[in-house]
Amino acid sequence: MHQPAATPHKSIWYNYRVFPFRRPAEMDGAAGTQPVVVVGAGPIGLVTALNLARFGVPSVILEAEQQVSHGSRAIVLTRRSMEILQQAGVAAPFMAKGLTWADGRSFYRGQQVYHMVLPHDADDRFLPGLNLQQQYIEEFLIDAVQRNPLIELRWASQVVGLEQNEDHATLRVDTPQGAYDLRAAWVVAADGGRSALRRILGLRMEGRAYAGNFVIADIRADLGLPTQRLCFFDPEWNPGNNVLVHRQPEGIWRLDFRLPEGETAEQALQPAVLADRVDKILAMVGRPVPWELDWATVYSASTLTLGEFVHGRVCFTGDAAHLLPIFGVRGANTGLQDCENLAWKLAFVVRGLAPPALLQSYSTERVAAAREICEEAGKSTRFMTPPSAGFRLMRDAVLSLSLDQEFCRDLLHWRTSRPHSYHGSRLSSFLDDDAGFGGGPACGATLQNVRLGEDDFLFDHLRSGFHLMVFAGPGGPDAAQVALLRAMRDQAAPLVRVLVAPNPTPDLAELAEVVVADPAGRVAARYAAQPGAAYLARPDLHVCARWLAPQPAQVRQALATACGRGA
Repeated sequence: MHQPAATPHKSIWYNYRVFPFRRPAEMDGAAGTQPVVVVGAGPIGLVTALNLARFGVPSVILEAEQQVSHGSRAIVLTRRSMEILQQAGVAAPFMAKGLTWADGRSFYRGQQVYHMVLPHDADDRFLPGLNLQQQYIEEFLIDAVQRNPLIELRWASQVVGLEQNEDHATLRVDTPQGAYDLRAAWVVAADGGRSALRRILGLRMEGRAYAGNFVIADIRADLGLPTQRLCFFDPEWNPGNNVLVHRQPEGIWRLDFRLPEGETAEQALQPAVLADRVDKILAMVGRPVPWELDWATVYSASTLTLGEFVHGRVCFTGDAAHLLPIFGVRGANTGLQDCENLAWKLAFVVRGLAPPALLQSYSTERVAAAREICEEAGKSTRFMTPPSAGFRLMRDAVLSLSLDQEFCRDLLHWRTSRPHSYHGSRLSSFLDDDAGFGGGPACGATLQNVRLGEDDFLFDHLRSGFHLMVFAGPGGPDAAQVALLRAMRDQAAPLVRVLVAPNPTPDLAELAEVVVADPAGRVAARYAAQPGAAYLARPDLHVCARWLAPQPAQVRQALATACGRGA
């Protein structure tokens, strides 16, 4: 029988809760098939379930452990991740607790050689980065899951077997009270880098595992440094390697450094060895202050991905689908983009709004994203940790030149996580019309946020479903736009009509679920939209069509295509 640790993890700052195992009805003979079973209650599995619930699809989450993750692990959420969390309705506690930042600094031989300012402007509700320990990330998501009547979270439930047929999968689940079988129409594998489902199905990843090990150490100390990404190349105490320093809430600091060649994880985590290195790092940053260790671990860097994310009735997502190095904060942020893409498609399939073939577009789009990210992450990894003498010679030359030359400093850019474009997706359509715009988000790109007031943004008004955004002129919608909005009132797929008008009147509420006042034309300008133009965005807020003057039949066709029913 599965017996997970029932003693709370030790921490100097976080109070771990041990969640109880509750005997499920299936262990007492209950039969039936769950619409979706999500394996893994990390951030990706939890957000997947929350997004399924947004579309009315219930799910069961199986988690092998009985408490949140041990250690801070994924600590940086990007702006796109915060937008995804906002759409899921859970962003508020993240903003209340997290530390926001927008820039990073790199140092070499005690001198700043690069200052990277991540793009952001007044139209962005969220700054480019938010630091928050994974314990809090999971805690906030679990709280939301427990409030949601469509989600059941089962702790101490380890998947040990899987069988599939044409219309369902059967999971063998081991618990402290024995094993049982759980039937599911669909299974989401969100069970992390050591995915049990990936192992059970005998799947292998493609890509590269890099040599060398890295230490992550969380310490509590009063360093008095700002919330920035700090990188120190070639420190005297660890020549040829580097150190990353990130501030976290609760006075915790993340230290990340590569081990010297040949040193094992066991050697690196010896208390005396680790303490000596922490002291040297604090001296290097000019803060030789008292500190306490909370947690430390050793990891290696990989750029690996499955070649397909959908295998029968099982959809892989997050680290179960790909493994990425931490340079560029790609792991959890890429996973959140995965599950945002997957959840609406799986929900539409479960509800009969789309054929099962729609899930192939999830695999195609996200495998392409993973491969692109692996390529970018490989460049960052090779610079941060050169895999050969040649790479090291090139890296050291760039660092040396950067001491007094501007031209090479952009080579130190760490290629942070960003939204992937699905421009080539088969779910996009009317690309000739798309090309007629002089700017704005193109097909495949995400919608762009726009500030509407002091604490009011365009994304605050978006809902669950497709969004048809129609741009009216100063006189309000013309006859063609009125006809379009009325024609799109009742669609099989959830569709939110958004009317953007310079001077909207109360009667326009009859035409659209969301009416946006745009007196200065800022929304229209950001979307390069003249009066009469329209955008169609998927439920994950990626544009799938746009027109200068659409007809209802064109919008219906684009909807069908984006639901996997078109050509």
